[in-house]
Amino acid sequence: MQTLDKTQTKFAQLTARLSEVIDIESASSVLYWDQATYMPAKGASARGRQLGTLKQISHEKFTDPKIGELLEDLRSYEQSLPYDSTAASLIRIARRDYDRAVKVPAAFMAKLCRHQADCYEAWAVAKADNNFAAVASELETTLELSRQYADFFPGCEHIADPLIDRSDYGMKVSILRPLFAQLRQALVPIVEAITSYPPADDSCLQQEFPAAQQLEFTHTVVERMGYDFQRGRQDLTLHPFMTSMSIDDVRITTRVYEDRLDQALFSSIHEAGHALYELGNSPELEGTMLAGGISSGVHESQSRLWENLVGRSRGFWECFYPQLQGVFLRQLGNITTDRFYRAINKVARSLVRTDADEVTYNLHVAIRFDLELAMLEGKLAIRDLPEAWRERYRSDLGIVPPTDSEGVMQDVHWYCGTIGGMFQGYTLGNLMSAQFYETAVKAHPEIPVEIEQGNFDILHKWLKQNIYQDGRKYTAAEMVDRVTGSPLSIDPFIRYIRHKYGEFYVI
Repeated sequence: MQTLDKTQTKFAQLTARLSEVIDIESASSVLYWDQATYMPAKGASARGRQLGTLKQISHEKFTDPKIGELLEDLRSYEQSLPYDSTAASLIRIARRDYDRAVKVPAAFMAKLCRHQADCYEAWAVAKADNNFAAVASELETTLELSRQYADFFPGCEHIADPLIDRSDYGMKVSILRPLFAQLRQALVPIVEAITSYPPADDSCLQQEFPAAQQLEFTHTVVERMGYDFQRGRQDLTLHPFMTSMSIDDVRITTRVYEDRLDQALFSSIHEAGHALYELGNSPELEGTMLAGGISSGVHESQSRLWENLVGRSRGFWECFYPQLQGVFLRQLGNITTDRFYRAINKVARSLVRTDADEVTYNLHVAIRFDLELAMLEGKLAIRDLPEAWRERYRSDLGIVPPTDSEGVMQDVHWYCGTIGGMFQGYTLGNLMSAQFYETAVKAHPEIPVEIEQGNFDILHKWLKQNIYQDGRKYTAAEMVDRVTGSPLSIDPFIRYIRHKYGEFYVI
């Protein structure tokens, strides 16, 4: 009994220490959300300093040797518990994160965080001015810091592996390169077949759509999906994102173009998909290292599932299109549901990843993944990045960006994060989304009919029970296998693409 009491005391000490770290990281999330939404431009320098300070404090607290001692003392307790118990999972995940964190000095993390805040602001100005040169030196620093981070993990197969592992634990270049190659081999013939047809007419999306009405409609849609505005909010930003301060404070952002209807609509559905994941965590995970999502890939599987498999489905718009027509009667009153459905699912060789259709999207990701590896390997200098970007788009998609704002500066990731490990999660998410959704429909064949009626309860409940509630308990590989009974595969995604687009094209 005395030994058990000591163990329980140590476990309580561990959770208390970890909770302090989580609180600091949550405060950082509030500051980042503010920087990307409402912060005055002149506040950038101070915000970078503030975020850097918080990052250093949280890193020092987390890498305190006392936490390492507690984790070691609790090893036998962890092994005595069921693998999927909350206590065992907390110890296991905390140890994994701790073992990674202690390899990186707190001062370095603070430096990286300060630089990321400064680089983000430089990118925002440079993108607006179409002036890559204005942010190139900042990006060179990002590349150097990314390499320094990787150097803290000697013995890896590839310099990018530690950076990939940060966001997609268990993944590495030797796994991802063959996966991308296999996927590219399957997709390229489909892209060529579809683009040999006349493109779908999407002019109905390119009219005047007042921002306030767009936002009101997206509010209606995401609330119907299950997003709780008592536990979140939606705001405008330059590059949409979701951020979580707690299980009961999960916020989404979007951007609106008044001459384009689909941007705000689908970015809102996408970010709401992210938010539903974290809002669906079990309440017992609040304030612990188990709250949140497993990996960038699993997180993207939820945003892409809701955005594409649900939000771009015919059934979804059988329900919502009459409502959208009611909001924009002048613009859409004479546009049929079928024409609108074809427009939002137009397949084309496009310039911008976030605008890309489901069929070509992963080719955009593959370009970025390859460029990241080339930069980290020293084969591609920052000064040569815009031209390398243009050449890859020319060779892979047959289209060349006319400006760097539509090219190398279109994504925020390298300018607010690291170079390496920033993009593979999107493709992993696309593959997982199809595999998860296929499994859900096999378990509940009525889901598509429910979607046609604007009812997402069965799907949402299934996702919550099978994925959301467990937070970070499992690895991505474990989750995919537990939920679908099979390892990750490109097959469900390719089946989905062939079935959906086979309605319009011979592929």
